[in-house]
Amino acid sequence: MNPDATDNANTSHEPGQNAGSVFSPAAPTKLEDLDIPQALVEDLMLRYLYTKGSSSIRDLSNALKLQFSLLHDLFQQLRQKQLFEITGMDGNDYLFMLSGIGRDLAAKRFTISHYSGPAPVSMNSYNEAVHAQIVELKVNRQVLKSALSELVLTNPFLDQLGPALTSQKSIFLYGPTGGGKTSVVSRLFRVYQEPVLLPYAVEIDGQIIVLYDPAVHEKIDADVTEMDARWVPCRRPCIIAGGELQPSMLELQLEESSKVYAAPLQMKANNGMLVIDDFGRQILSPEYLLNRWIVPLDRRIDYLTLRYGLKFQIPFEMIVVFSTNLDPNDLADEAFLRRIQNKIYVAAVDSQSFDEIFNRIVSEKNLACEPVSAQFLRKLCLQVGPKELRACYPGDIIDIIVSISEYEGRTIEITPDSLKRAVKLYFTKTMAVAATHS
Repeated sequence: MNPDATDNANTSHEPGQNAGSVFSPAAPTKLEDLDIPQALVEDLMLRYLYTKGSSSIRDLSNALKLQFSLLHDLFQQLRQKQLFEITGMDGNDYLFMLSGIGRDLAAKRFTISHYSGPAPVSMNSYNEAVHAQIVELKVNRQVLKSALSELVLTNPFLDQLGPALTSQKSIFLYGPTGGGKTSVVSRLFRVYQEPVLLPYAVEIDGQIIVLYDPAVHEKIDADVTEMDARWVPCRRPCIIAGGELQPSMLELQLEESSKVYAAPLQMKANNGMLVIDDFGRQILSPEYLLNRWIVPLDRRIDYLTLRYGLKFQIPFEMIVVFSTNLDPNDLADEAFLRRIQNKIYVAAVDSQSFDEIFNRIVSEKNLACEPVSAQFLRKLCLQVGPKELRACYPGDIIDIIVSISEYEGRTIEITPDSLKRAVKLYFTKTMAVAATHS
């Protein structure tokens, strides 16, 4: 496998062919159609007005992502309880604020939770949605080449990766550092073509779990006129966790100030991919992660627990990709490795691929380069560095040449002398050898 060291993963093309059912929940128009308790929506209305001061039903509809007709009915019920004061009309819409009684009640509700955003969907609705949006991947060599077009890949590697993706089972990518594993896993989500609907939030036992995260979920434009606006059309998620991964990120996290739960990584990754990059170098131990997920990987379900002890089940419907430069047998026992059916070794690159990676980078950066530079660098790396070629070498060394040129204020040129200077900076020596040449 020979991926290019350049990393331009933010592309929008989606070559994968998928076959799956279309999930499009209808918007509830009446209170009895809601899948969450009416009291929860009342609290959302009160908290919204408590923070905003005044509102209209239409503004409430936009904020809570619920239909005007539904909120109009609820507004009339709460108005009869003298919780609102009418301040004006805008066509058939009311302009209003909290009454004294309403403000006292809203203040009490605000101490329980500060959440006043989009109304959640029920946990049952969420579970049904995840199962309804499981997609059957149709992947072949050409699809993979298109999805990973920036990388230099061999057909044998693609022919291992393709069946692994088609199986939708977990994948273990392993091999020496600098082989391009991260470049590959950060692009794998492109094999998905169909979007997915994610709820802004989910309700369980009256508690709210915020799921949609704009930091990791990419919202897309879609015609949602007739659809339940509590669901967000997104690209299939690809959540990447590296050395920062810690146990708390795999569990519900209650934010003390707002009294709202944040969804764990695996819940955010449902119907997509979850990548554990640099596996074995996380804050948490490999044993902890493997023990935590041995059941989810096997049964496709996970269990989460609210702070007061209520445990509930969620789907674990994603492709989990472990990427490591450590020996898998040093990280996991046989029982766990058996549950990861696809194990793909990412080998060092061959000479042809190394040269192609170098020439691609030079071309993309529009740099002046002598015709034999790729071969010269290849031989230099084998002479000075480890006795094998890594996919990262061309890009890393060219970056050093660019930095040297900028430092010295001269035009960037790829020459034997510049390559030698960059290679000397790039590769480490033993302390004794370094002292001799200093």
